[in-house]
Amino acid sequence: MAKTNNQQGFSLLEILIAFSILAFSLSILLNIFSSGLRRTIISEEYQQAVIIAQSKLAAVGVEKELENAAAQGKVQDKYVWSIHVQPYSVENMGLDDDSVKLSPYLVTVRVEWAAGKNDRQLELSTLKLAKKS
Repeated sequence: MAKTNNQQGFSLLEILIAFSILAFSLSILLNIFSSGLRRTIISEEYQQAVIIAQSKLAAVGVEKELENAAAQGKVQDKYVWSIHVQPYSVENMGLDDDSVKLSPYLVTVRVEWAAGKNDRQLELSTLKLAKKS
């Protein structure tokens, strides 16, 4: 009587190849999710920096008079902001200095923060007007 050898199941080689494909696929998916999370965190940091810069720009000329000055500070022990206010020449706008009753000031706000190994920064600028003294 001849015995027939019917194999059932997978060979060791087939199982190793299947595990290799699974491990490779999982590592790619994990990399995609972690890079997406990193981008989300960076986006939130930039959004917070924009909010800080806009609030500092809005406060200039309201809390104290516009003048040639600089100030700096820290928010949330992470974001360092600096404000620079300097007179802006009306000649740059094509106007005569004697005919203008308002003085323009260039206001620049820079927000800097550390993000891992990289230092990041954001800068916003605007012109604000004040009465001539």
